[in-house]
Amino acid sequence: MDDRYEVFCVADRLFFDALQGGDTSTGENAARGFAAADRPLPEGWRREVRADWLAFVPPRRRVPAQGWKIHASATPDNAERVLAAVLDHCLPRGIECKVLRSPRAHFLRSAKYAPRGHSGKLVTVYPEDEAECAAILDALVPALDGEPGPYILSDLRIGAGPLYVRYGGFAGRYCVTGNGDVVAAIEDDRGVLVPDPRDPVFRVPPWVAVPDFLAPHLAARNAVTTADTPYAIEQVIHFSNGGGLYRGRDTRTGAAVVLKEGRPYAGLDADGTDAATRVRIEHAFLTRLAGAPGVPEVRDLFTIGEHQFLAMEFLDGAALNKEVVARHPMVADGGPAARAAYTRWALSIVEQVDAAVAAMHDRGVVHGDLHLFNIFVRPDDSVRLLDFEVASLAADDARPGLGNQGFAPPPAVRGPDLDRYALACLRLAVFLPLTPLLWLAPGKAAHLAEIVAAQFPVPPDYLTDALATIDRLAGPAAPPQTRADGPTRWPAAGGWAATGGDLRRAITASASPRRSDRLFPGDVRQFEVGGLGLAHGAAGVLYALDVTGGARSPEHEQWLLTGARQAGNGTMIGMYDGLHGVAHVLDHLGHEQAARAVLDRCLDANWRSLGSDLYGGLAGIGLNLAHFADRTGDAALRAAARDAADLVAERLGPVEGVPQVSGGRHPHAGLLRGGAGAALLLLRACDDTGDPAYLDAAATALRQDLRRCRRDAGGDLVVDEGWRTMPYLAAGSVGIGLALGRYLDRRPDEEFAAAAAQIHGAALSPLYVQSGLFAGRAGIVYYLADRRRQLDGDAAREVDDAVAAQCAALGWHALPYRGGTAFPGEQLLRLSMDLATGTAGVLLAIGAAQHDRPVHLPLLATPARFLNAVP
Repeated sequence: MDDRYEVFCVADRLFFDALQGGDTSTGENAARGFAAADRPLPEGWRREVRADWLAFVPPRRRVPAQGWKIHASATPDNAERVLAAVLDHCLPRGIECKVLRSPRAHFLRSAKYAPRGHSGKLVTVYPEDEAECAAILDALVPALDGEPGPYILSDLRIGAGPLYVRYGGFAGRYCVTGNGDVVAAIEDDRGVLVPDPRDPVFRVPPWVAVPDFLAPHLAARNAVTTADTPYAIEQVIHFSNGGGLYRGRDTRTGAAVVLKEGRPYAGLDADGTDAATRVRIEHAFLTRLAGAPGVPEVRDLFTIGEHQFLAMEFLDGAALNKEVVARHPMVADGGPAARAAYTRWALSIVEQVDAAVAAMHDRGVVHGDLHLFNIFVRPDDSVRLLDFEVASLAADDARPGLGNQGFAPPPAVRGPDLDRYALACLRLAVFLPLTPLLWLAPGKAAHLAEIVAAQFPVPPDYLTDALATIDRLAGPAAPPQTRADGPTRWPAAGGWAATGGDLRRAITASASPRRSDRLFPGDVRQFEVGGLGLAHGAAGVLYALDVTGGARSPEHEQWLLTGARQAGNGTMIGMYDGLHGVAHVLDHLGHEQAARAVLDRCLDANWRSLGSDLYGGLAGIGLNLAHFADRTGDAALRAAARDAADLVAERLGPVEGVPQVSGGRHPHAGLLRGGAGAALLLLRACDDTGDPAYLDAAATALRQDLRRCRRDAGGDLVVDEGWRTMPYLAAGSVGIGLALGRYLDRRPDEEFAAAAAQIHGAALSPLYVQSGLFAGRAGIVYYLADRRRQLDGDAAREVDDAVAAQCAALGWHALPYRGGTAFPGEQLLRLSMDLATGTAGVLLAIGAAQHDRPVHLPLLATPARFLNAVP
């Protein structure tokens, strides 16, 4: 799971939300704060809320833009003491600092799936210079002696207590990385802004000298090694906030082993148990279960520094989730023979897991956390169960503090029933990996079973037994907003009008206009970039509602107007992540004066330094400037749009200049982040000027994206991310296909026509795990609706059939919500209403396919002279 998401699953059962979310005036959904932070302040001091942090700002701010900062970590038990000691020192001396806003926020920073780089951080102190940094440490080290806390992996530890230091930025400065990401920045010795690394490794920038007072602590850090253990670490398998999983070797025997690390005070589960304790628990239960079917062999338990390590036998093979993806016949639309063969394999796997769990229960042990990632498939298709770190005795009737949403039953379920529920979910998930939806609406299980029965030749009792268990253990547990009599039927009877109405009803019912941080619930990124924009904020939802025929809401539009006017200086300005998108939607809704005010603010920013992409960079900005130039006749806007196109063209370089892999450390491919989006701006520049050089540059941008594509097992063209392939609209091949179609409207090209045909096959799969517009089935629907206009005759009828099939299959994800229909967001963990990941995106895609008037994403409408073009 993406480690950004778990923290935002705590506050609300149905939607991603921040612990400190809600209306700041009413305290709605706010978590209780620290008592130590609520003290009276010295004269002239003020408190400032900064996301999850509460800053203490003195009357005279003395901090530089960057330098050595001090962090204090803590456990839930001593956080108040540590915080009080730091504030006792800093406030009387005028030293600026910030603290996490609540004990709950601090707890989640140490949770298992929290980002490793800031685990346990409670307080940040900003010294004026190195001398003050040393003086603060001299005072706080003895004051906090003996206080435990998680190791802050990005920092250098000071002594044996909870204090750490790191060189980094104090001010909010940003730069664009080589792959187009906007990241926090510091200034190098040449005065150039460069990325301020926040990864979980202590690093000192090459131009910075380590002060003498830190040298002993750096030496102590470097003295901790694995040299005294009988195991050599050879490869990292996985990291979590609780520690690492490594492939290693027993130096005494040469045998391959897996080493599992548990960090003390870190990787906390819901009960507050840390990862080091769970490693010891796992060792105890593996020892108890030695020789049982499906249980790996345990070898050793040892300590390095303060970290606990478990050594187990090394297993060849892969986790069941990977095997399901690799073998699933619906990914490439395998026929009846392929589905029958897969069914035989899947039933064998489930049978083995059933037998292993039964043997475990016979020995009085409950696994407690069975799911696709914790079942390992050997090359001979035998299975092993992994991760016994939350196992318990059946007699204790316990419930673990960790669980996978797709397999964890409601809170009242305990003891052996935990495994029985997980096994029932497994029966569905090996055929249709959508069981996280059951956490949102347990009644969806019957619908998933119907789909499995229609697609695979499974025995009838295989599914009825699973449904009986799920209904017995989880049936009454659905939240009232998503409870329905039976599965949601999709599409609604009555065609587009009824379907669109159901979606709009759910979206408007979710609105919270009293909140200042967001209007509609969406992806967790709305808490990073704000709740205004097109992708994840109010602008995108209001746009989708309007272009699909929804009624206007003056209250909701006023929320967007107010938010745009009050947006802070750190607000992004891009088309999909920021204020350009807000300006576009305000103009679309008729608020022309407000739209121009937002646009002028964007023009005053340093927009030329942004990346070239459509999402937050020059491609989206240039297209929006051209749009406003058309609307207003403003020559300065037209010139700025041309500047954007020229910059994008100048940056392209040769086709071979980009790597053959997209994402990660490399530049992204695709419509929103890659060359396809840049090509759209260049095509627009060609239309405006008649200069074919822009068309040539657009071809280069598209070829750079195609260089990052490869043929999958079914022969379809997909984006290659190295560890996975992507067919989707935002960062996958169908988004490139959309841009190829725009290019082919203007100039024939055999290579591009062939690539477009190969991409089209990627939009015909029966199975997409997510439903969203940017990275799910809704984006496939949008692409197919766009592709339809390029074709006629039999080819057009085939696309019509594909559109109908994909629209109908969106029902696999459809969930009831307050009298309407809603869709889950990223990773299926919570409902989302935003454009990029949620219900608004589904609404827009279905509108593009079924509405009787054109519906399209902002700035992606085909110019009228190309509407009937058939390349």
